[in-house]
Amino acid sequence: MKKRIVIKLGGSSLSHAETLNQLSALVHGYQMQGFEVAVVHGGGPAINNELTLQGISWKFINGQRQTTPEMMTVIEDVLAIQVNTKIVDALKANGISAQNLSGANHRILYCSQASEELMQVGTIDVVNISAIEYVMGEAEAVPVIAPIGFDATGKRYNINADWAAVKIAVALEAEMLIFLTDQDGILDGSRNLVRHATPSLIQAMIDDGTISGGMYTKVMTMMHGLKEGIQEVRVINAHKASVLLTEPELGTSLVLNNPLKDVSQWIRKLN
Repeated sequence: MKKRIVIKLGGSSLSHAETLNQLSALVHGYQMQGFEVAVVHGGGPAINNELTLQGISWKFINGQRQTTPEMMTVIEDVLAIQVNTKIVDALKANGISAQNLSGANHRILYCSQASEELMQVGTIDVVNISAIEYVMGEAEAVPVIAPIGFDATGKRYNINADWAAVKIAVALEAEMLIFLTDQDGILDGSRNLVRHATPSLIQAMIDDGTISGGMYTKVMTMMHGLKEGIQEVRVINAHKASVLLTEPELGTSLVLNNPLKDVSQWIRKLN
């Protein structure tokens, strides 16, 4: 099996034009090192803009967007067509073969309803990597995956992009999962960069309130990835993404410091 890396591109990073050039350079660099690369993306700000233009209001419940059927139509269009195509076109413009994939249209993210209150927000139950492996293998291209889920009836669901990325990375048995964000990495209480993190350190930062809100959700997905076998999860600033190829200490690196101890602790916390 080839070495694999999954890159999750945060939607907030897409507002900067240079981000997609940085992504392209990072993908190309890893391909030159013999890695197969998959990209999973978000698109929150773009969704907000489109909902606003259409006069649709929304609310967040515990950090997740309550998604009505009307909103789901807009969200799928923004993520699976607008944002996804923008990323694919940028990769192609930089000489990288890439292909659009939707977690729903290509039957990748089989899910169930997260809760009645959240409506069409899904929790991923099964990841089918057939389409992803075809693109990386026979098509020799980079799959760019929109986080849209589907259920047994074909109903579409809004999926948290961080969870989509980690679940896909686990299913692909990726060596590394890289989060490209609008921050330099995980920051401590004094806003200083934490370069090396472990589950025990992350737990301490959660307990003292340093990690909360959106970052709390993100680190929980990271912990799940480590528990399921990903060797390293890294968080870096999307505007500096290509620097990671020459400066491997960039951003925050999260690994297990004591695999047996850490995994047993986090299995209890995540289950």
